[in-house]
Amino acid sequence: MAAPDQPAARVERVLDSATELLVRWGYQRVTIEDVAKHAGIGKGTVYLHFRTKDALFLTVLLRSHHAVVARMAERMERDPAEALPGRAVRSLYRELVEDPVVRPLYLGDPEVLGRLAHEAADTLGEIGSRRVEVGRRWFARLRDAGLMRTDLTVDEQMHVFSAVTTGFFFLDGMPTAPGPDDSHRRADLLEHALASALHVPGAAPDAEVSRECAALYRSLLDHIDEEWQRRVR
Repeated sequence: MAAPDQPAARVERVLDSATELLVRWGYQRVTIEDVAKHAGIGKGTVYLHFRTKDALFLTVLLRSHHAVVARMAERMERDPAEALPGRAVRSLYRELVEDPVVRPLYLGDPEVLGRLAHEAADTLGEIGSRRVEVGRRWFARLRDAGLMRTDLTVDEQMHVFSAVTTGFFFLDGMPTAPGPDDSHRRADLLEHALASALHVPGAAPDAEVSRECAALYRSLLDHIDEEWQRRVR
């Protein structure tokens, strides 16, 4: 482990402080000076590692994104049912609605994403492309195992999956959206919609299939880490 005054440890302290303040105050209110004070270092030292506030907070989001993907893989390894799209996204949704750090990456907070758009353009596009490819391989494996319907192509199923999931996440940010107020019930409805459209009724993954699906998502982790670490100077 790096000593407290070494650059790697200092970067972790800055990111931890920025994460805590983001949760406490929100993106718009937190300044680099706030982060520096909370981390117990000078403002110039923060700029030594992160050239702008946007670069710092995008790094915070990407580091948190690693944790979200890792937990998704862990759930698949622990419970084979989590390898099914409906169940996987139900669990993800329940996690995200309660996580103010990574919510903008998934639920499309326009305030935050608008400010980070320039900083994030290449990174989020690349990660998104890799995530789509992992999703395609995930669906193909489930189809081969007889767990997903085959009356649509994989690409068509990916479109349905994205449209349904994005629709639920988008509506969550609308104060006058119809539907239940309880987020757990909305998560159940999301699972129901995806299962009805994609799953073979009654089919259940075995441990081998779920481990393979988990491995697909674990393959994203190194790339996510490379993306956030390359933003640190």
